Amino acid sequence: MFNLFKKKRNEVASPMTGQVILITEVEDAVFSSKAMGDGFAVKPSERNVYSPIKGKVTSIFPTKYAIGLVDEKGLDVLVHIGIDTVELAGNGFEITVQEGANVDFDTQVATVDLAYLKSKNKPTTTMVIWTNGAKATLAIKPGQYTAKTIIGEVK
Repeated sequence: MFNLFKKKRNEVASPMTGQVILITEVEDAVFSSKAMGDGFAVKPSERNVYSPIKGKVTSIFPTKYAIGLVDEKGLDVLVHIGIDTVELAGNGFEITVQEGANVDFDTQVATVDLAYLKSKNKPTTTMVIWTNGAKATLAIKPGQYTAKTIIGEVK
């Protein structure tokens, strides 16, 4: 009965298997300075990308390197696959969802050819950014994770 009065937590999952790092450790100043918003990143070891939140797909960039989501509290989330990957014009990426789709931690949203990105000298680090995050506090625990594993929460 008392559980009805607890504040709902918005859990965050690692979208990929790999090393979860703080956004301030990303090797690109646009992300590490939090110019786009607060978040975290994954240095992936596997190619499948899953939704880091429960919510809805709001946009898919034409060049397939980024997916916009909105979580259950209305916070905008950007999953940005790789660094400077817009230059690849969609090559190396396959999107597996459509705009408007409901997503949760088990929803695969994309596949990325990590070897292709590396062959083009593009870092594979994948960022998860709360683009209107001034409304939220993000608490994550860096470390090695399997995709879909809860790593923290948004308050």
